[in-house]
Amino acid sequence: MIRNGIDNLGRYAHLFKGKRLGLITAPTGLNRDFVSTIQILHEQFNLVALFSPEHGVRGDQAAGAFVDTYLDPMTQVPVYSLYRKDSKRLTAEMLDEVDVVVYDIQDVGTRYYTFIYTMLYALEDCAKAGKEFVVLDRLNPMDGVTVEGNVLKEGYQSFVGNYPLSVRYGLTAGEVATMANDEMQWNAKLHVVPCEGWERSMLFPDTGRTWIMPSLGLPRFDSALLYPGTCLIEGTNLSEGRGTTAPFEIIGAPFIDAYKLADEMNGKKLPGVVFRPVYFKPSFSKFQGELCAGVQIHVQDIRAVRPLETGVTLMYTIKENYEQFSFLPPVREGSRPFIDLLGGDNLYREERVDVPALLERFREESAAFARRKQRYHLY
Repeated sequence: MIRNGIDNLGRYAHLFKGKRLGLITAPTGLNRDFVSTIQILHEQFNLVALFSPEHGVRGDQAAGAFVDTYLDPMTQVPVYSLYRKDSKRLTAEMLDEVDVVVYDIQDVGTRYYTFIYTMLYALEDCAKAGKEFVVLDRLNPMDGVTVEGNVLKEGYQSFVGNYPLSVRYGLTAGEVATMANDEMQWNAKLHVVPCEGWERSMLFPDTGRTWIMPSLGLPRFDSALLYPGTCLIEGTNLSEGRGTTAPFEIIGAPFIDAYKLADEMNGKKLPGVVFRPVYFKPSFSKFQGELCAGVQIHVQDIRAVRPLETGVTLMYTIKENYEQFSFLPPVREGSRPFIDLLGGDNLYREERVDVPALLERFREESAAFARRKQRYHLY
């Protein structure tokens, strides 16, 4: 039986008893019986504050929507936002309310996913304030072995990449916290309540657990598995499938020839995937209500697929064949284009990109990261 940290809470009750607890969580903060971590801590200990990441602690906020302070209707515990327009940090006033900050959110093992930076920001803030920080660890659904992609470079930090991780990093949240606390010399009072029964080679379907959407954009395991590659499409004028029932699996735009693109991509014989021509009208996001054409990526072998290489190859195939393709401009004057923030570098926008050479460079960087991360393995 595979147990996440919340399932092992009883043996670590000494970390929580007699202390004022603040909890950072999301809808994935559940034990194996689907009881929320909010309810468990509220009933068993002194839960005095909830800290909301993107999407809200109950998952009732849209992607990118800023969250206000409010009372949680189920517990009447105050909810303080860690996804504010002006800051994504714990304030001194928030930290005055608690003795311990607890983190319990299911990660997806990909550098772009914002929850991991909510955790690291909070860890750093707790270190500065002398507060304890507890990670209720969870398995990495993308396994703890496979590493893909380049490592984020200095000067490209943002909320979709704020620590020098590879794109697919093969660590649990507790391991990332341990790594950052050591490498950044924060010296936080960090505790990790570990998982049990999870082996590093396991992908999510191997675990026997039920997939709980970590956000609406990742409704299925296949969505999350492809996400390290197809999330790059968010930095372009293509649809990444938001507003469809298969975000990050369906990619397209009004100007694409679906059958031609599917044929070309299938001709590349990328491991573990096939491409099917599709037509779709997004209900929101890019091209809302417009007929788009493109491909749906179908995962045939979850162990063979290399999502980053798949996404990069698809993006450049479209770029080379459609003059309408473009990278999106910066959201704000003076900021970097979103593709640079996702890429952790400006390499995707170079005038001439040799895709095989780029992917080989990524393999070298990810191999170095794989060696670097090993000392922080807890499993």
